[in-house]
Amino acid sequence: MKVLLTGATGLLGGNVARELIRRGYDLRLFVRSDKNIPALEGLNYEIFKGSLSNVYNLLDAVRGCDIVIHTAAVTDQWPTGFEHYESINVNATLLLLEVVKKLGIKKMIYVSTANCFGYGSKKAPATELSEFSFFNYNSGYIMSKFIAQQHVLREIEKSKLPVVIVNPAFMLGPYDSKPSSGKIILMGLNKKIIFCPPGGKSFVDVRDAAVAVCNAIKFGKDGECYLLANHNLSYWEFFETLAITREQAQTKIMLPKFLILAIGLAGSIYEKIAHKPAPLNFTNARLLCLPLHYSGDKARRDLEMPQTPLQQTITDALLWFERNNMIEAGV
Repeated sequence: MKVLLTGATGLLGGNVARELIRRGYDLRLFVRSDKNIPALEGLNYEIFKGSLSNVYNLLDAVRGCDIVIHTAAVTDQWPTGFEHYESINVNATLLLLEVVKKLGIKKMIYVSTANCFGYGSKKAPATELSEFSFFNYNSGYIMSKFIAQQHVLREIEKSKLPVVIVNPAFMLGPYDSKPSSGKIILMGLNKKIIFCPPGGKSFVDVRDAAVAVCNAIKFGKDGECYLLANHNLSYWEFFETLAITREQAQTKIMLPKFLILAIGLAGSIYEKIAHKPAPLNFTNARLLCLPLHYSGDKARRDLEMPQTPLQQTITDALLWFERNNMIEAGV
């Protein structure tokens, strides 16, 4: 079978591409440019160059494929306004849904985000039934993905489209060529002192998430959402795990919430004046103070998602960074 994959230059997309090729699928990548994709060097795939905002490009790209996996999204943390994300995260997704419907595609996997559900705690992590709770956080990214997911769910119900939704939590692992979320690992390397915000995240190995995405082709139920989550840790616990993995001595200092918010507010003021991203703005400061913990039980049960130990994930991510000269030699 032939699969069209969007977003292959991203962390998840690159790992999904490798997993699809390993399983023997014919793979067509929808990309903006035909530059090399480091995560896919030496692998066999077809390139389709085009714009996700062009319906004719989408029609040509999808035609001849059996399956569509849509991982492409704007994930930048600045600017935070909704308009920065709307074109790709919402409008392009709606165009792709129309194309999938028009061409009678057998299955579509839509990659959303865990933040489309309300956050939980370590004792009671959020599930696919948790109500969205980020209306007042001014995150254009989260709102764009939530709105897009609601459109997808509505279209599934209305047109009976064969679409499965997966909602990854915070992904780490190899082939993070920007780097993207792997920056959190690089931030903690060889630091004698780490300042930790009071919140936490749900971490998942990107290779485990990629396996779940590919398994959703066969096992995913149309119209269902699947949280791809694993390790629920505070930032303190994450950096402690990193220090143990690297066998490095480290002093951690917990920053109070009011200080994180004050720094974020100053960052947002700077962004408005300088029209440049600050190291931390108010939107992201507020999110750093939340326990963004999610349950991956449904994906483990229904999509057979693996559970790689976090230390292994960190080790493999660092090997990728080192091989690609993304950290200092000897780190």
